Amino acid sequence: MNLFGHNGQWLMVDCGVTFDEPLDPKDAASGGRRFDVVSADPTFITQQPENLVGIVITHAHEDHIGALPYLWSRLKCPVYTTPYTAEILRRKLSRDGKQPNIPIIEVANNGMADIGHFNIKWMSITHSLPEPHALLIRTEAGTIFHTADWKIDSAPVTEQPFNQREFKQLGEQNILAMVCDSTNALRAGHSVSESACYSGLKQLISHAQGRVVVGCFSSNIARLITLAKIAAETGRYLALLGRSLLNTVGAAKATGHWPEDLIIIDAHHAGYLLPEEVLAVATGSQGEPRAALANLARDSYRDLSLDKGDLVIFSSIIIPGNEKPIENLVKALNARQIDTVMSEQTQLTIHASGHPCQEELKQMYQWVCPQVAVPTHGEDAHMLSNAQIAKSAQVPRTLTGKNGDLFMLAPNIGIRKSAVKTGRIPLNH
Repeated sequence: MNLFGHNGQWLMVDCGVTFDEPLDPKDAASGGRRFDVVSADPTFITQQPENLVGIVITHAHEDHIGALPYLWSRLKCPVYTTPYTAEILRRKLSRDGKQPNIPIIEVANNGMADIGHFNIKWMSITHSLPEPHALLIRTEAGTIFHTADWKIDSAPVTEQPFNQREFKQLGEQNILAMVCDSTNALRAGHSVSESACYSGLKQLISHAQGRVVVGCFSSNIARLITLAKIAAETGRYLALLGRSLLNTVGAAKATGHWPEDLIIIDAHHAGYLLPEEVLAVATGSQGEPRAALANLARDSYRDLSLDKGDLVIFSSIIIPGNEKPIENLVKALNARQIDTVMSEQTQLTIHASGHPCQEELKQMYQWVCPQVAVPTHGEDAHMLSNAQIAKSAQVPRTLTGKNGDLFMLAPNIGIRKSAVKTGRIPLNH
């Protein structure tokens, strides 16, 4: 949840959630109370809604869009986003029965909009789902390049390859500040292309004798398309286990992002197929206790049962903090002699991050040539590493801070520490 302020107005960029978290991140390891759905505390801006001119959503991941159904009644301003993200939002609102009358203004991919004193240009980027966008935020005081989530991917599966030319052109536009994703700033080199997962996944699935279930993030349409292709090539039928998977594929079909020749069967039919004909994708790769994978491990999933010798592939990473739930899930599967393969345990490429590693960050800074780098989206160590990369790319100034700090970019550059009351709030799920 980012706020950009200029000339008495505020623009919100993204409005996301996190799951199964304490309100104070410091309590994560101490066993303190955890809440199902948590968002940033919006009190600062909800106390002045007349100054909030709009909300821009960069893409459809839950940590960027998930709080809108809960918080919009306190914000009450138009929401601007592209067609796929708008479709995901409408489905969330319909499912939850919350605020179906949110004014959603669809903007074309690479489109533009004037929102109060802000002129916004959507710039297609590569990530791990349809229609990810960076933003060029133009004001009279200067231009901000907000990367959102991104990577440099020459074969991203769901979108066109990364277009270097557009970002090189930013270097000629006197960009005041680049607000940049730091998620993978501690990782050397270059991120793996999403298309590289095809070979590793196909090798595992081709050699499997029984049923195969793949756990992956339900928003990763690119991975789902890859698995649908592998199913067709290996004589298996693809089924989706979990409401969020059905929701994202439905949105992809509605907006033209799902190839028409790739077939998905009704999950009810999966249990009647021969084991060697089953390829299922299931929610719950982070060990969520109510998700499909946990129910499969307990043999309590309605549509499908797993037997000795079946295979569960974790086409995902272990998100920090989820180590124990995932370990318990794997133990439960192994106790029933169900084989498991995790991306961290195999040389095969079965997962690709959607975020830039160090060489990509350096390349983007060199193309854009901002006057100021503002690392975001990461822990302190990630943002400090991002700042060091910016300095190595000859960016004159870097500003690193914490939630609630006010980053002043023009006319003077600096940080007002703890300028805004911030924190986390639980949301009623």
